[in-house]
Parts: sequence; C-alpha cells; structure tokens
Amino acid sequence: MDPALQYHHLQSRRQFFQGAGLKVGSIALAQLLSQKALAQALPSKADIHPALPGLPNFAPKAKNLIYLHMNGAPAQQDLFDHKPQMEKFFDKELPDSVRNGQRITTMTSGQKRFPVAPSKFAFERCGQSGILMSELVPHMKGIADEVTMIKSVHTEAINHDPACTFVMTGSEVPGRPSLGSWLSYGLGSESQNLPAFVVFTPTVKNPSQALFSRMWTSGFLPSKYDGVKLRSAGDPVLYVKNPPGVSPGDRRAMLDALGQLNEKSFERFGDPETQTRIAQYEMAFRMQSSVPELTDLKGESKATLEMYGPNAQKPGTFAHSALLTRRLIERGVRVVQVLHRGWDQHGNLPKEIKNQCLDVDQPTAALIKDLKERGMLEDTLVVFGGEFGRTAYCQGKLTRESYGRDHHPRNFCMWMAGGGIKAGMTYGETDDFSYNIAENPVHLNELNATILHCMGIDHSRFTVRHQGLDQRLTGVEHVNPVKPILA
Repeated sequence: MDPALQYHHLQSRRQFFQGAGLKVGSIALAQLLSQKALAQALPSKADIHPALPGLPNFAPKAKNLIYLHMNGAPAQQDLFDHKPQMEKFFDKELPDSVRNGQRITTMTSGQKRFPVAPSKFAFERCGQSGILMSELVPHMKGIADEVTMIKSVHTEAINHDPACTFVMTGSEVPGRPSLGSWLSYGLGSESQNLPAFVVFTPTVKNPSQALFSRMWTSGFLPSKYDGVKLRSAGDPVLYVKNPPGVSPGDRRAMLDALGQLNEKSFERFGDPETQTRIAQYEMAFRMQSSVPELTDLKGESKATLEMYGPNAQKPGTFAHSALLTRRLIERGVRVVQVLHRGWDQHGNLPKEIKNQCLDVDQPTAALIKDLKERGMLEDTLVVFGGEFGRTAYCQGKLTRESYGRDHHPRNFCMWMAGGGIKAGMTYGETDDFSYNIAENPVHLNELNATILHCMGIDHSRFTVRHQGLDQRLTGVEHVNPVKPILA
C-alpha cells in the first residue's frame, strides 16, 4: 500500500491528539499527501473497478469466483462422505473413543444417549474419478470428474451465525470484510456496467437460518466493496430506476453536478467514503441499462433453460440465480455468491435434505456444465459447501426412515471446480463415523488461502492496516494454500 494512503488509514483519535500539539505541520503535510494518493488510486469514470497496483501477485488460474454456500450445514454423511461401517452401529451408542470428549451443542448435550444414525441413502462411485456421491445428487454425479472433493474441512465455530461469518470473512467476530469484498477491492472487475461483487439469496420453503449482510459486506474496507444483493422479487436493485418525469439526460446532468460537489468535499475533507458515493452513483446510472439486459433470458436457448431445470425462468429460485450467475461472470463480474438456506436439519433430515437437493442439485451441475461448454470453467473457480458438518449420532428420535443431526465443526465436505483446481480428485479422509479427520485436514483459512492463490494473490501479502494490525482474510496464523489440489 502507498505510504501516504497507509498513513491516512492509520489515523486514529488517540494518535491525532498525541501529535496535535507538536506535529500539526507534519499532519497537515501527510493529509495533503494522503489526499493526493487517494485521488490517484480512485477510478476514473471509465474504469469503475480497477485492481490495486501490483495485483495480482502472479498469473492467476482463475479470473472469477462463484461461491455456492449452503447455509445451515449439509450433512456430509448423507451427501459426499460415505460411511457404510456406521450401519453396524445403528442405534448403538457412539463410542467414547470416537467422540473423545469433544464439545457438543446445548441442543444435544442433555440427551441421555448418542445413538449412531447411518445414512439411509445409497452411494455410488461416479465418473472416471470414482468420487463417491449420494443418490440425493444425481445431477452432481455427472460432474464428478470436474470437481475436487475435500472431505476434511474443519472450523472452530459450532453455531451458525459465527460459523457463517467465519466462512465468509475469516473471523467469527463481525466487522471484517467478506471474501468477495477482499477480491473486488484487490482485483477489481472487468465489468464497467455491473458491480464487481454480486449476491443472490434464493427463496426457499423453510428458511430456518437467517442470512446476515455481514456475509457480503466490506467491513473496514470502503463500503463501495460491499456485495450488491440482487432481489428475488420486484426490481432486482432498489432505486436504480429513474422516478417518473426524470429522463436519462436529466439524471446524467444531476449526477455530473453532484459528482463535482462531492469532489470538492473530498478535496476539503479527504474522506474515502465521499469517493465511494461518487462511484456508486455512477454505477447505479450504468445499471439502469445493464441490469434489465442481464435479467432478460430471451436469448438463452431452450436446451440451456432445460439444463438448469423447470425453475430456471422463475425469479428468486436457486435455478434462476445459477443461470444469472453464469450471465454475470460472462459480463466480467469478479465474484458471485449464492446463499441457499434451509440446510439446518436437526430432525426429519431424510425428507428435508431431499427437498433441498431437489432445489440445488440440477442447477449446480448445470452451472458447471454451462461454464465448461462456453470455455469459461478453466478461468472460473466454483466453490460449493456449508459452514460446518453434522454429527454421526442422532438428535432426537431415531428410526430407519427418519433421524436428525446436530452441528459438527470437526469435519465436513466441500468441493471446488474450475480455474486452478485439479479435476476428479478426492482429498482428505475421515474416520468410520465421519466424526474426526483421519488424514489431510484443511482449515477454512487454508481453503481461503487456496481461493486467493487461484485468483493470483499471495494471501500473506494481501493485507490492509486496521486498528494497528496488518489484517488479512486468512487470519494471523501462518497457513498455506492446499497445494495437492492445485492444478
């Protein structure tokens, strides 16, 4: 970061008063230099989303990121982590040697028993790679040779809100930038008419978990790096349309005048948020034409629409969001995040998880196939997963046809595909109960370091000074990208 710009970010109230008596001249000079540096770093109207100087650090394998987040935590034993040995322990107590005194949530800590609940769903090896997948995801079976299945992801958080916050920001504590915000801040975007970072939150029948905007906001970065949420009903983006009686020419003249006033305000006060307002007003103006074009699916072929499933043209569905995701990436948007709720299945899991899979399985597989057919998968990184896993033991009443699973941060499955990732590979392994990692653990910070690596960023060098520390997405501990899965 430019020293003058860094100085500007470092100023705190305490530091100001410490130096106010003797260093007024130095502060004034630094302020002038800081304003100059900020002005140089800000985009012109022709380039709304520039990359930071020096980024990417090296040639990226992926230019874009699609993150499919299954909010609520899918049960890995029922989807991707086949454990036939659990059948011998049906309704028997989970061995103490497996649980090993690990903490559990208050939802099951009062249970008298912890009966093992094997999955009722059949698994099979898929494709040339032989990756194991459940009957719940018949369409994903068809893309098995495109993905790397990571079976040994783990986290510290055991409850949804801090776990989801950790997945997206690298910290359980709110207030840090999301992954998409880090990437749009560092790498910008090729699109000049759409946001660099777009978010979908498809509607579901049983949205058991809330979604908080901290999962796509910019934290201590300037707010122009927030994700822009496209709404599922009505206008995709609020307040983008001109009000009645206001022509595009009138809007352009108003924005130009307002921009000049904001520039004068910035010259006087040096507040980066002033430049954020300028950029966001300009983006809103450009989106008046780009968003209607984005959401108009008339140009999509019948075969493509059928590939995404019967809900592909129904706004607010996961299928519609997946199709728009491809269209956004096609138009140069850097990051698209799709957050699908309803995976928190503490009871009646077989019925509920089946409904969730019916919602996401076909569109997810279609997205991978669509990207590949268009030659876009090789430089688009796709991530699929939740915030933690589910327990091997049953929560509540256990029968052969019905069971529930509690939260389990010790291990869970995620898969990655596309730019920079090996295809048709399984990485990591768990014990016979999918309760502990047996080999090749992957912490979420390591996963995020891997994502940044695929995007051409050395995570250890990608920092922003905040509260006296060089903050980064991957935390303060030393972690490395997961090199064995890199292409």
